[in-house]
Amino acid sequence: MKRPRLTMNLCNLPSWAIASRGFNENPRPIVIQGVRGAHRQLFLRLDAQEDPALRGAAFHDYMDVAFQLHQWKGEESELGRRSLRNSYLRFLRGWMFDANSMEGAVLKGWVESRFGIPPTFHREPIDDIHSDAYSRYTIDRMNGMARTNSIQAQLDVLYEFTQYELARRNPDSFSFTLFRGVHDFSEHRVLENLSKDRCILLLNNLNSFTRDFERAWEFGSRVLEAIVPAQKIFFRADLLPLLRLKGEEEVIVIGGEYEVRVRTS
Repeated sequence: MKRPRLTMNLCNLPSWAIASRGFNENPRPIVIQGVRGAHRQLFLRLDAQEDPALRGAAFHDYMDVAFQLHQWKGEESELGRRSLRNSYLRFLRGWMFDANSMEGAVLKGWVESRFGIPPTFHREPIDDIHSDAYSRYTIDRMNGMARTNSIQAQLDVLYEFTQYELARRNPDSFSFTLFRGVHDFSEHRVLENLSKDRCILLLNNLNSFTRDFERAWEFGSRVLEAIVPAQKIFFRADLLPLLRLKGEEEVIVIGGEYEVRVRTS
């Protein structure tokens, strides 16, 4: 089974480095080109706010204005209203409901375009960017992106906000132990077995994990335990409590090679 070829990205580090097991062991800052500079006022506003909940509210207000998300009611056409109404929140909720939905394809596509890491699974295994499975994923991605305004740019700011908040709340934590419930390895590839309960997996380019070990059992008969660097956390649901997203323990993680412990009890 072939691995999907890594592509060009918009980061300060090459795709192969971000996707490697070595990055997880020795993480470095990841910067998406131009995002912090273009949205400097947001981060100055966050710097001045001590309350995490109010920082979350400030982020939402900034996104509302920067991407004109509040103006959908004033649009005359249904297409225009739908484009503005379907903001980053729509895609987060869609992912949490079904990672293989069109919303899920858009988020996976964002990882591919920004980090250069293509998906290895979307409804079915994707072995190559020239495969039929990749074409079907691309159709989902295009259909999903047609629903909204500047979704790639919105997700850029969401990632940078997540990185800011993780560093602000956990200044001495560079990695986090996270858990993912699975029934089998149909969505992931075992690259190397290290011991009876440890292996190297090639995770999909975007994955749902949880901070709650017990909660992970709700999603499978086995639990993957992984140490995830902060730089590979795309979003953590508790960072935006005012948005009332379901699954406050959910963490959306950028994939690649991971050493995992497979827990059966």
